[in-house]
Amino acid sequence: QVQLVESGGGLVQAGGSLRLSCTASGRTFTAYTQAWFRQAPGEEREFVAGIAKSGGFTFYADSVKGRFTISGDNPMTMVFLQMNSLKPEDTAAYYCAARSTYYSGSYVYTGAEDYDYWGQGTQVTVSS
Repeated sequence: QVQLVESGGGLVQAGGSLRLSCTASGRTFTAYTQAWFRQAPGEEREFVAGIAKSGGFTFYADSVKGRFTISGDNPMTMVFLQMNSLKPEDTAAYYCAARSTYYSGSYVYTGAEDYDYWGQGTQVTVSS
């Protein structure tokens, strides 16, 4: 069994920064993409950022482009999300996700249904 565990969430003022971490453990698997999603109360889960194993290709939602940076180690057992210039609208539970279904392209899946493993989430609250 694979476990993804997020950490690094918390309460921060608008304009501040947080760094989220996600660690994979358990059964050995290959993550072809790792991504961060978020879900605010009453809203659907939405894609935030992803990184592909092939070439380290990254992709971001328009709402976070230029403010958030996703990175990961080479085996893709850890993934990070550096969040700068945080806004109140970034408030949500943030989830780490991993896709272990093989694909060879240098692109990132953005649909939640495309991911095989999920963490339990970490809360990020940005005060105005």
